[in-house]
Amino acid sequence: MWPLILTVLVISISGVMTPGPMFAVTVAKSYRSPWAGAKISLGHAIIEVPLILLIYFGFAAFFENTAVQVVLSLLGGGMIIWMGIGMFRTRREVVESSRDLKYGAVTAGIMMSATNPFFLLWWATVGSLLVMKFKEFGAAGLPVFIFTHWVCDLIWLSIVSVVIYKTRSLWGKKFQEWVFILCSVLLAGFGGWFIFSGVKLLL
Repeated sequence: MWPLILTVLVISISGVMTPGPMFAVTVAKSYRSPWAGAKISLGHAIIEVPLILLIYFGFAAFFENTAVQVVLSLLGGGMIIWMGIGMFRTRREVVESSRDLKYGAVTAGIMMSATNPFFLLWWATVGSLLVMKFKEFGAAGLPVFIFTHWVCDLIWLSIVSVVIYKTRSLWGKKFQEWVFILCSVLLAGFGGWFIFSGVKLLL
């Protein structure tokens, strides 16, 4: 099982370190708490673990369905754009006062996972292959797989969160505001990309 665990570690780390909507939200939420990354990874797991179980029991094909991908891309893209706009509007209040973003870190993890169609498609393809490999080890294989994969999310997002929180006092307020602007633009960009992908599938 160890070679397979190593494979999961490498694939999971490469995936979680790739910049995406969840990374952008982690950066923004970490400004107020060093625990934001851990909480976001928990919210991510709330969506991810049931999804892994669905794949384990044979529902991977559902997420590969074109109609499902179109709906997820359009709705998810719209939601992520909405969150990006909200982050942009509240950037000055967050920087200049003790106010945080309207949604909590766990909620952010849930939303960034549930509204990301490429996250779901990854699990329906690459992820499902890994799940099936662990299925060969019986009932003990699935918990090992889930834990190994989630620990990668937890460690990386926690590192990002702690580093940002510890160094935030070194940033000027103008720079902090530009960080929030960048994060909001990234969210809007990813949301637009998701919508474009959905329309492309539809056409």
